[in-house]
Amino acid sequence: MDQRSLSQLLTLSSLLTKALPKKTEQNLNQFYSAVVQAIKTCVSADAVALLLHQQGALVPAAIDGLTRDTFGRRFNIEDHPRLLAISSSTTPIIFNEHSELPDPYDGLLLAQEGDIPVHACMGIPLYHQHTLQGVLTLDSLTPGMFKQYPMPFLQHINDILAEHLNVALYHEQLLRKAQHGDALVSELNQAAHDMVGNSTLMQSLKSDIELVASSDFTVLVLGETGTGKELVARNIHGASRRSNQVFVQVNCASLPESLAESEFFGHRKGAFTGADKHRDGKFLLADGGTLFLDEIGELPLNIQSKLLRVLQSGEIQPVGADNTQHVDVRIVAATNRDLKAEVQAGRFRADLYHRLSVYPLQVPPLRARQDDIPLLAGFFIEQVRKKLGIGQLTLSHTLSQSLSEYDWPGNIRELEHVISRSALKAKQAQWQQDIVRIELIHSELSQSEQQDKPVKTAVVEVDSALPFKEAVDNFQKSHIIAALKAHKLNWAATARALQMDRANLVRLAKRLGIKMIKNL
Repeated sequence: MDQRSLSQLLTLSSLLTKALPKKTEQNLNQFYSAVVQAIKTCVSADAVALLLHQQGALVPAAIDGLTRDTFGRRFNIEDHPRLLAISSSTTPIIFNEHSELPDPYDGLLLAQEGDIPVHACMGIPLYHQHTLQGVLTLDSLTPGMFKQYPMPFLQHINDILAEHLNVALYHEQLLRKAQHGDALVSELNQAAHDMVGNSTLMQSLKSDIELVASSDFTVLVLGETGTGKELVARNIHGASRRSNQVFVQVNCASLPESLAESEFFGHRKGAFTGADKHRDGKFLLADGGTLFLDEIGELPLNIQSKLLRVLQSGEIQPVGADNTQHVDVRIVAATNRDLKAEVQAGRFRADLYHRLSVYPLQVPPLRARQDDIPLLAGFFIEQVRKKLGIGQLTLSHTLSQSLSEYDWPGNIRELEHVISRSALKAKQAQWQQDIVRIELIHSELSQSEQQDKPVKTAVVEVDSALPFKEAVDNFQKSHIIAALKAHKLNWAATARALQMDRANLVRLAKRLGIKMIKNL
């Protein structure tokens, strides 16, 4: 290779290295433009285009000498024989000036209107590890222009372009992942995690959260299912010095015992069957942030001992690894079990319990904070209003009173679901109205209340002279009528109260002559 060619290659490499993106996507677009301009220092051409490969199509990233609308085009490789030939090659390809293959840039060259006359065309495929990343096309109105360049020289250009493009695309990939990760962490940490309620119990809980959040103490959140233990954990994280770091959650109840260690601490490739690559565990993912161990009471004993070791030393050892790694993780655990009783029963390690319960927090059940029910109802109503696209959604006084009087065994989660279902039924019944009101009839609480009411046994005077079957029929008829009245003529609720199948009840009523139920 002569001195001039070597100098051109060095210049090309230097220009591309300087143009590699540093921070933003704008720099990446500048790099694409730099590729087009840099290639013209080595090869004479009237039009140069860099096209990136995207799902079977070549998309223009930078052009010179082509009309601007070229940027809006997507060249499906299979539809353009020249582009297909370039993409299928592993080396630069020079087309014969008399090639019958149609040119994808016909009518797009700035230097020529209409069909392109006999001209020179060359394509450079840009591959990385057998994956097509893009192509570079060069056109010259001078026939045979590209035949003057030796193939070894063009191949060096090909290699330099492919390597620099791969570095640029890899940088873009890392940048997008970083931006997505930052946005995700920010979204998760800054999202509204409202703890709705002004009751004395809630005020006390909020005060405890604020107090313990300022420390790095391990927190054990206790409470019944559906009370909002995860919400408490997120608020602890959000008020802590780690709020700008990641919040990682693990549901210990859903972890298969055989995979729990890998889930927590990660594993190395080949550590066990199916471990085909390295994998970071939740502790490493939460490094610098908070790790929320939900349903900690469900964790198997053998995993409890390994978890205890991490809490004591701050070091993890991935499955299959020889060395340990230090992690800085704040632990918040939660359970609906009585861990003291679990310790006494031998199902939970006492030493782990004491490690976790440095600062225990008790989340009160909803029935203990009935004053908060209207506030929570309003909070959920506004959420479901937006989801259902309703202009205004209100709660009837009767239903509001029923919500406050109900004991909510499923706690806040049950309240949310009841309101969501009720709102959907109300919307269906009042779809023409601007203001949708949720009535008691739209809620299953109306049925629950009726089901809870005992059915008074009908008092029937028995005529001893009546045949036995007739006396039984009279009793059944009176009893069914009384039950229907108690349940406001609701056949389904009446059947449940009488512990009968609804269809059987209707057939029995028909046989007994109970016809005009509405007139009873």
